[in-house]
Formats: sequence, C-alpha cells, structure tokens
Amino acid sequence: MSAVNDTKFNSAVFLLTGIPGQEDIYLWISILFCLVYVISIVGNSVILFIIKTDPSLHEPMYIFLSMLAVTDLGLSISTIPTILGIYLFKFRRISLNACFAQLFFIHSLSKIESSVLLLMAFDRFVAICNPLRYASILTPPRIAKMGLVVVLRSVALIFPLPFLLKQFRYCRGNVLSHSYCLYSEVMKAACSDFTVNSIYGLCVKILTVGLDSFLIFLSYVMILKTVLSIASHTECLRALNTCVSHLCAVLVFYISDIDLAVTHRFGNSSSHLFQILLGYVYLLVPPMINPIVYSVKSKHLRVRIIRAFVK
Repeated sequence: MSAVNDTKFNSAVFLLTGIPGQEDIYLWISILFCLVYVISIVGNSVILFIIKTDPSLHEPMYIFLSMLAVTDLGLSISTIPTILGIYLFKFRRISLNACFAQLFFIHSLSKIESSVLLLMAFDRFVAICNPLRYASILTPPRIAKMGLVVVLRSVALIFPLPFLLKQFRYCRGNVLSHSYCLYSEVMKAACSDFTVNSIYGLCVKILTVGLDSFLIFLSYVMILKTVLSIASHTECLRALNTCVSHLCAVLVFYISDIDLAVTHRFGNSSSHLFQILLGYVYLLVPPMINPIVYSVKSKHLRVRIIRAFVK
C-alpha cells in the first residue's frame, strides 16, 4: 500500500534541478539571478513607459519594440518563481498542473518573441527598401492586426501541448534537467510512447522558429542588396546602423534557441552542465540584453530615457 501511495505521490510532482555540485554557493547564484531579473524587468518596463508617454515614439519601429519588451517581461515573470525557489529556498518540487502551465507560457511567449523579431525585420525591410511607402504600409491598424496574428498563431500552436502531456503516465523520480519546465524535458519523463508528441513539437518548431528565422534571413538579404546599391558610403553605413540592434537581438535569441533544441533532441553526449547553462542563456539573456542594446543603439530612445531620468 505504501508503495502505491509513493508512486502516486511521485507521479503528481516533478523535481526541478539547479546547478548540480554547486549547492554551497546557491545563495551567491541567487543574487546573480536576482540581478538579471531586476535588469530585465526594470529595463523593459522603462522602455514601455518611455514609448507610451512620448508621442514622438509612437512609430512602427518603437511599437514593435514595445511588443518585444512585453514578451520579454512575460518570459522573465514565467521563470522567476521556480528558479529563485530553487536557489533561495532549495524548493525543487512543482506539481504537474503548475509545470504544464509554466511550459505553456514559456513556449508560447518564446514563439511570440520569434514572430515579433520577424515583424521588426519586416519593419527594417520596408524602411530601407521602400521608404516612401513606409507610413502607408505600416499603419497602426495594420500593426495591430499583425500583432494579433502573432499572438493567435503562437497560442494556437502551443495550446495543445499541456493536454498532450496530460495523457501520459509519468514514472517515479521525475527529475527535470532545468530549473523550469520545458516541453521536451517533461515529455521524456513519460512512461508511454511519445513519438507523436515529439513529431508535433518538431513541427511547431519548424513552423515558428524555423519559418521566422528563414524569413528574417530573406529580409536581410533584400536589405543588404538595397544597401549595397546605395552610392553614398555614409548613407550605406547609416542604413545598416539602424539594423544593428535588431541583428543583436536576433542572434542572441535564435542561436540559443536552436542550440537548446538540438541539444535536447540529439545531444545526449553533451555535458549536463552545458545543457543547464544553455537553458539559462536561452531564457534569461535575451530579456536582459534587448533593452540594453536598443537603449544604446537607438539615439532617439536613449535621449528620451536620459531626459526622463534627469527630470
């Protein structure tokens, strides 16, 4: 009877993982994560506040940036409870329902971020390749529709994941490799055959990250072709400079996302520590880096932020 109860208990929770072997310095690690979260939340909140309160920033480029900031805030908030719970209180347990909810928000928000980066690439494409029609193409109603399509696509594709995972029976000792729940990790903890789920997850990845990254690449091919046709070297550099901050955001997001996906599916030989660190880079670095990069590279935004704090 006790064995049955023990099995039910273990099947009702997952055990999250911090950094194995570093338990003695968990307090210092928690301080580092707190610093990362403060920078992420404050940085993105400041950008949202400045864009909302300054009418001169109500342009397509800054509207898309505010979408990115909202998404980054959501990603940070989705991971804060479990990561800090492990490093501050050594609380590793998470219920199945809480785990499913967390992975839904993490994956849907990451897919939304991928789509927003694509919209930002489209914004740069129109601004550089067709500047005379920029205002007529990217009108506020059209931008709102694009944002709605981005959210609906991501939620529609990720919504079935928790329900697919609920159909499984989970084995004893459901220890996950990260400090938060990811679909591929939870799926592998099931006792049943998860081939269909694995194929669906791969299709979602291809339809979102794969398609978005390909379209971003095409947009920059067209941008580069247009820029190289510009006679003036100064104008050429000025046009490319408007893309630098977006390129930084794209590289940080897609490199870590693709690396993590490949590692989970094919990287059984890679070290466990490497997977853990890559997972942190994937979820924590983009929300922290994006507001810094855009604040530094966008002179217009930087001036408004400095002016707001000076006041």
